[in-house]
This record gives sequence, structure tokens and C-alpha cells, in this order.
Amino acid sequence: MSISPPKWSSPDRTPPKDEEERLRELGYQPVLARRMGGFGNFAISFSVISILSGCMTLYGFGLNTGGPAVMLWGWAGVGLFVLCVGMALAEVTSAYPTSGALYYMADRLGGRKWGWYTGWLNLLGLLGAIAGIDYGCALFTGAFLNLQWGFHPTPGSTMIIFMCILLLHAVLNLFGVRLVSLLNSVSVWWHLGGVALIVGALAIVPSDHQSPEFVFTEFVNGTGWNSPIYVAAIGLLLAQYTFSGYDASAHLSEETSNASVSAARGIVRSIWVSWIAGFALLAGLTFAIQDYEGTLTSATGVPPAQILLDALGTGGATALLLVVIVAQLFCGNAEVAAASRMVFAFSRDNALPGSALWRKVSSRSQTPVPAVWLSVVFACLLALPSLYSTTAYGAVTAINVIGITPAYAIPIYLKLRAGDRFEPGPWSLGRWSKPVGWVAVVWVACVTVLFCLPQSNPVTVDTMNYASIALVAVLVLATVGWFVARRSYGTPSAYGSAREQAEIAENIV
Repeated sequence: MSISPPKWSSPDRTPPKDEEERLRELGYQPVLARRMGGFGNFAISFSVISILSGCMTLYGFGLNTGGPAVMLWGWAGVGLFVLCVGMALAEVTSAYPTSGALYYMADRLGGRKWGWYTGWLNLLGLLGAIAGIDYGCALFTGAFLNLQWGFHPTPGSTMIIFMCILLLHAVLNLFGVRLVSLLNSVSVWWHLGGVALIVGALAIVPSDHQSPEFVFTEFVNGTGWNSPIYVAAIGLLLAQYTFSGYDASAHLSEETSNASVSAARGIVRSIWVSWIAGFALLAGLTFAIQDYEGTLTSATGVPPAQILLDALGTGGATALLLVVIVAQLFCGNAEVAAASRMVFAFSRDNALPGSALWRKVSSRSQTPVPAVWLSVVFACLLALPSLYSTTAYGAVTAINVIGITPAYAIPIYLKLRAGDRFEPGPWSLGRWSKPVGWVAVVWVACVTVLFCLPQSNPVTVDTMNYASIALVAVLVLATVGWFVARRSYGTPSAYGSAREQAEIAENIV
């Protein structure tokens, strides 16, 4: 595929228009610190995708839903479609580089109502992602403590670990975007080095490995459904769940230098680098399985931990599990940054209750401090039902994927509908814009249906897929909110009036 090059892309050249000037043209006075470079912008999306979080957390789901064949080939196929979604979204991001990202794009291309619903889908998806990532990290931490000291994790102890992780991420985000960018840059090398270490150890240390035939053709159905096609389709969700969150590059665009190009590149690069590294990780884990059934029913509660334990022994498994936990901490920290910028941007346009508070920015760190705290507190509330139900964590991840994934397609669809009225930014797909865009929209429509289908048979309270309920709940909440706040919500047409300047100044504390 040939993508027409950006009109300006070299970091040594002065862009044709200053990014702060461009932001004012889009309607916003710059108040956030533009201290993130191109690599840092790529790093935040790569950290949020986090193959060491998504792949490892849902590996047990993959073993039971299609098995090795669906995991490996599904990863390859889903990654290709997600790359199309990412490229189409990057093109729109280049034209509208704001913290509001998806909802601002939808508002500009389709109108206020499109922006409103996109914003609520995106916001609840991001907040659900914080809960899903950090609670998953708490589960892995419990498995690590079990291996190291024989600690037996309970729902209560896991919740305490989860809250401590949330607090850590809130504090780190309060220091400003420069620290966030630094941590994300370290995260890139930690993830890539961690994958290399895990795959290398699993390839060298164990004396026995599964055959290539097993890894690439073995189909396992533990769902209770009879149709292998249906099971394979459901099994694609491991990859699709992992490949989410790359809109973080767009949400941090107001804090990124040369954002009209860097944010677009950050989205695309984060996807293809994760695609390659994730395939290597899944293959390495699957080749090293010593006992398939024992891995599924692991006492640690984390099937990848059992693979490491069987293949490398307690010492090796503990060390590599620690590598995974640190990667998940990086991932959660990046997600808090992205979600808090969305809270800030949505509040800036008066879309949230208490918007006047959530849009305030610290004059010291130039960080939306109240938005950071709201993000972690709401994520904590989302995960509280996990104290009482083993299926609650699945519902939290459902809120994440069913909110954020449809939100990706809305601005892409509206861009296609707008036709020549859409003015592309400096990063453009050129003549490939329409075909790539339609592939992206169709894929998201298909995978949204997959997200809502029941994953186990028979369907009970414990086995139900709560994604459909989550989607309905989000849409109902957004609809009620629209009738309450539609008079106050709205993106500005242009920045510059004395009243707007005074309002911005009041929000810097």
C-alpha cells in the first residue's frame, strides 16, 4: 500500500503553521504544556495497547475459545484490520489534533449530537480501560505473590492491590506530561525487551516444546457452542481487546510538538509494532505449553504464569512475571493520562456534570489535576463489584471494548460521508483514504457485533457476556445526558473572544 507522504514531516523543518495557532483556529486556547515529542506520543499508544497486558491477561480466554490456531492466525488477521482502522483514524487526527480527539472530530464532521454520543462512548471506554488494566495488573501481582511467598489472593486483597495501583498512577500523572512521556518512552523498551526475554527463555530453557502443527492448527473448543466458525469468531476478541487504546496519541496531541504529524504517526506505529511483537509473544507462550489442561486450570489464576512455572521453574517464572507486572503498570499509567485528557476536553465543552471543576489545569504542572483524580476514582467504582462477583471483571472489560471500539469508527464514517468537505491535515492517506476508511468502518461494525455475542453455553448469570448491556447502558446514559446538557454542551467555532479568554484564565489554578 502506498501512502502519500505528509506535506511536512521532517523534525528539522518549521511547519507551515504553528500548532498553537492551529489549536486556536480549532477553537481552543492552549493551556497544556507541549512537552512531548514524536517518540513520546508513539510511546503512549504503544504502552496503552500493551501486549504484555492484553495478551497475557486474556491468554486463558484464547486457550479455551479456539485455542492456539485461532490465537495465532486471529492475531495476524485482526492486526491487519486494526491497522486499517488506525490509519483512517490517524488521517482525521492530523486534521483535528485536539485533546478531545474522537468526539471533537465527530462534532466537526457530523454535528453536536454525533460528537456527544462519540464522546460518551469514548470516555466510558477509556475509564473502563483503566479499571480493566489496573485490575488485571492486581491479579498478576497476586499470582506473583503466590509464587514468591505463598500468598493466597482473595477478592478483598486483590481490590486493595488494585486501589494502590490506581493511587500510584494518579500521583505519577500529577507531576506533568514530561514525566508521563519519559515513563512511556521507558515503557517501549521495557515491553520490547520483556517480550524478547520471555520468548527467548521459553525457547531455550524447556527441553520439550509443542510442534508447529499444534501451535498453528490446533483448535480447542471449551465454550459449549457446537459451531467452530462461531467459536473462532469469538476467539478473535483476544486480539481485538488488546488492539485498543491507540487513540491515546490523539488525546495527548495538545501536549505534543508537531502534533498534526506526530500524533498520526504515533497511532499507526503503535499498532504495527505491537502487531509484530504480539505475534512473537503469543507464539513463544504457545510453543512452551507443557500441560494444556493444567495451564487452563492453574492454581495461580493466571494461565501464562503456569506456562512460565512449568517451563522455567519457580525462580524463572517469578522473575518474568515481575517483568509483565511492570509492563502492566506502565500501561495503566499511560491509560490514566489518556483518560484524564478526555475528561478535561469533554469538560472544557461543558459535557460533564461539574465541568467547571474537571477542566481546571494546574498552573505549576500544566496538568488537568481534577480530571486525573476523577478518572482513577471512577475506575475504582467500576471495579468494586469484583469484590462480590467473579464475572464483574469481564463486565468491566466489556465497558472498555464496547465503548471505545465503536467510537473509533464514527469519525472515520463521518469523514467518508463528508467527502470533499473534509480537509485533510499534513498526514494523509491520499487516494487510499476511501478504501482504507470503508474497510475500517465495516470491520468495526462486525467486531462490535462479536463483542456482544454470548461466549459460553449455557448462558447464565456467571457466563453471560455483559457487553451488550454495557452498550445499552452507555447509550441510555448519553441520551439522558443529551436532554439535560444539550444547551450547555458545544465545541467552539474559534477562539479569541474576551469572554472565552477570561473563562480559560479562570480554569488555570
